[in-house]
Amino acid sequence: MAQADTLPKYLVQSYQRHGDQKVAMRKKELGIWREFTWKDSYEQVKYLALGLVSLGLQRGDKVAIIGDNDPQYYWAELAVQAAGGAVAGIFTDCVPREVKYIVEHSDCTFVFAKDQEQCDKLLAIRDQVPKVKKVIYWDHKGLGGYDEPWLLGFDQVVALGRRLETARPGLFLEMVAQGKAQEVAIICYTSGTTALPKGAMVTHSNLIFGYQAATAVDPRSDTDDYLSFLPLAWITEHVLGLAVHVISGMVVNFPEEPETVQADLREIAPCSLLFSSRLWENVASTVQVRMNDSSPLKRALYRLALPIGHRVADLRFQGKDPDLLWRALHAVADLAVFRPLRDKLGLVKVRSAYTSGATLSPEVVRFFRALGVNLKQIYGSTEAIVHTIHRQGNIRMDTVGPPAPGVEVRIAENGEILVRSPGVFVGYYRDLVSTAEKLKDGWFHTGDAGYLTQDGHLIYLDRVKDLLELADGGRFSPQYIEGRLKFSPYIKDTIVLGGKERAFVAAIVNIDFENVGKWAENRRLPYTTFVDLSQKPEVYDLIRRDVERVNVALPAAARVRKFVLLHKEFDPDEAELTRTRKLRRAFVEERYRNLVEAIYRGLDRVIVRAEVRYRDGRTGTVETPINVCSLD
Repeated sequence: MAQADTLPKYLVQSYQRHGDQKVAMRKKELGIWREFTWKDSYEQVKYLALGLVSLGLQRGDKVAIIGDNDPQYYWAELAVQAAGGAVAGIFTDCVPREVKYIVEHSDCTFVFAKDQEQCDKLLAIRDQVPKVKKVIYWDHKGLGGYDEPWLLGFDQVVALGRRLETARPGLFLEMVAQGKAQEVAIICYTSGTTALPKGAMVTHSNLIFGYQAATAVDPRSDTDDYLSFLPLAWITEHVLGLAVHVISGMVVNFPEEPETVQADLREIAPCSLLFSSRLWENVASTVQVRMNDSSPLKRALYRLALPIGHRVADLRFQGKDPDLLWRALHAVADLAVFRPLRDKLGLVKVRSAYTSGATLSPEVVRFFRALGVNLKQIYGSTEAIVHTIHRQGNIRMDTVGPPAPGVEVRIAENGEILVRSPGVFVGYYRDLVSTAEKLKDGWFHTGDAGYLTQDGHLIYLDRVKDLLELADGGRFSPQYIEGRLKFSPYIKDTIVLGGKERAFVAAIVNIDFENVGKWAENRRLPYTTFVDLSQKPEVYDLIRRDVERVNVALPAAARVRKFVLLHKEFDPDEAELTRTRKLRRAFVEERYRNLVEAIYRGLDRVIVRAEVRYRDGRTGTVETPINVCSLD
């Protein structure tokens, strides 16, 4: 086969190179890591692709997949692409109406659904998705009693493929050879922070370029281990997971369940790791809370070691080498504190840890670098894969790095970040208007605001539309302040408010119920529910201290003057967050308009009424008094 230019072609090459002599994947099942060789993966993809063809899949067809990260997800995606189709991923926590939207909008003819839960969602919308010929599941638990011809087992499709292979040997390789770099590999749906999600058509060449750009900075080999954890409905996992796997031969490990990720991560101790910024924030909060709850000796060692780690990290951020004294102190701190911590977190072998999605607060980056974790920012998008990436020895806390190899970045007159590279998508599926708005003369208009430093690093500020101008003419980035507030172990989420018609900056805060609950229990502070805990005067004082800490580093016009503690967490099921856990700012402000108005009218207390939508479709109303805390 000539030089590979599609993911299935790379799979064939990796199989020919490794056969059954090397592990390609591992999946933890019932506490035991089950291994799959490259031969196992190749055969599963081959017979699955042929089985789909037997069922009527044609080149150019679209197939949706909804399920956890499993070998079967990788195999299904590669099988569809080998047969000339494209895959549309769906987040596992999507409710039936969201599943319907993606399946219907992408014109899917088949759907892969992991288990009973996901199959039930499809069955609930069956009459609304008439183009879907079959729903194929790979976890049969709970489905044995279903008498539904529309549902078909994964192994049954593989068996159909085996029969077709017997009748037409060589067909699979013929189909793979027909694949072209410019064909659409995935339709990746955007976050939908402002409107309905759009289906970005991403080609094989886009994904391969993303792999090349990332690995030019951090090479990968077939001896590296990787834990596949972030949803495959998200573009980043396709590039740094699936594409790196089939091209470099990197071993992919799949956790047993989402709840066992931390334990499985520690067992694998991968060489590279990709977490969303929200996950890194959660890990940082967990470390801080657990250290506060540890023995006096461990707390003392941690408090002695952390300033040493910060000092060494700061020197390296400045491009300086620590002197002999600091190197010696850091070696002792690493041996006594940092290495055991990294081991507990499963990060003891990590060469490169990545954060993507929303921008990570500099405080969080500095914290992990102090612990000895080589954390780097990757800034990218669904539509253009990788934009910028930190290089070893050239990492700055306040930037998202210089442009990735092969990527051009420029700043428009209005401050918008523009990107041009071979990674830029070909357009939005069934949406010529949005495509024309975002793609102009080969440049992708990101909608993000930022600027380039003299040394070529990109400073990301916020979405252009979200930059706020205060009444005094000062401008600020809500996301910048939100990131610093979320560094607190007691703050899970927040939305920062302001604007021309508002004389000051305010914030609506979600407490971290688990961490604040532990804090309250340690102080013998009784509480019953989330609402009760959030409105305790002691909890307001706790959060006030964190808000004041952030304010110290902010310009006067951007300091938070008032805040409230919301009675509930922001929830993607209620459309307050996207499925990638990005804040839907305009929706939240409108939903809590009465609360926002009360803050700016100078009230000390307000009754909040909000509609709650349950997963089964029912709605209800929550009504509760909320206190307003002033920092003036």
